[in-house]
Amino acid sequence: MNYESKIASNVSRIPRSGIRDFFELVQGRDDVISLGVGEPDFVTPWHIREAAIYSLEKGQTTYTSNLGLLSLRKSISRYVSGFFGVDYDPAGEVLVTVGVSEAIDLALRALLNPGEEVIYHEPCYVSYSPSIIMAYGNAVPVVTKKQDGFSLKPDELAKAITPKSRVLMLNFPTNPTGACASREDLEGIAKLAIEHDLMVLSDEIYSELRYDDEEHLSIAALPGMRERTILLHGFSKAFAMTGFRLGYACAPQPVIEAMMKIHQYSMLCAPIMSQYAAIEALENGQAPMKEMKASYHQRRDFVVRRLNEIGLDCHTPGGAFYVFPDVRSTGMGSKEFAMKLLEAESVACVPGGAFGESGNGFLRCCYATGFKDLRTAMDRIERFVGTL
Repeated sequence: MNYESKIASNVSRIPRSGIRDFFELVQGRDDVISLGVGEPDFVTPWHIREAAIYSLEKGQTTYTSNLGLLSLRKSISRYVSGFFGVDYDPAGEVLVTVGVSEAIDLALRALLNPGEEVIYHEPCYVSYSPSIIMAYGNAVPVVTKKQDGFSLKPDELAKAITPKSRVLMLNFPTNPTGACASREDLEGIAKLAIEHDLMVLSDEIYSELRYDDEEHLSIAALPGMRERTILLHGFSKAFAMTGFRLGYACAPQPVIEAMMKIHQYSMLCAPIMSQYAAIEALENGQAPMKEMKASYHQRRDFVVRRLNEIGLDCHTPGGAFYVFPDVRSTGMGSKEFAMKLLEAESVACVPGGAFGESGNGFLRCCYATGFKDLRTAMDRIERFVGTL
């Protein structure tokens, strides 16, 4: 049978995840130090795990509302108000999802008509362009530059806007570069969104992980932006809860209603045990979160310093837990560099091209791993570069 003819064309043309391809390469190899997958090396704090255990012991194993537990939505509303400075009604403006990835998919399917354009900044997380394509939209990347700290500049965004532009996707702090947006840039971006009547999809999963005493600013908090922004957040990164698969979306009620309709026919609801754990994280998880952030801050400073000493030019990211060094000085492309580094020194990093064409020549290294492994990994990278 010709299975190629049986697969939907919009699915056939999306690539496999470059992150997961490298993840598969290192499976079963005990000698490899992986700086590839963006997963905290911290175990979920005990009191959060305990909340999930207690929910099981109490027999709380049922479906929840499609929107999620009301008690969780109330906690989310309080947290978002305090941290982001934006108020949402937990009754109809908050939707609990199976990770932020589902929330992105729901938002795009709720907003897009076939052929409409979604603008996003690149390098970007691997799912953005495929998610747009699967929602029958047209993906329009705007390249960000190393000299700008990989932040999206309003003048570059303006060049990409057309009459077909429908949605703008933002991700600050950014995966894979750790880029953050200044207030001035966000205000310029917000002005363009209002002028061209764009809906904004703002993925702020790394928002708690801002360094150098910088405070996170959400575009949803700027004047005129709450009404046209879908604020996406979750628990995987700051609370070290990747396996709980829990995220949420905050937006005006008509948008949440549209997203919920898709959610109820596809996913129904997020796991109830994860939702009870999330309540505990929001209500009592600040102290361990700050401890993890302090450790990431130290690791960032160490990795950036070592990479620059090695000769791989690396900007200092303002957030998240990734660095994005430039490997072009070695005369190799990012994929060749990553493969040879893995073969020679058993260090796994993700080629920058996995995050869009503009990422070619760079490497994503995740520093959410222990200091001992980071030191060893930097020594191995130094030895590898020294052989070139």
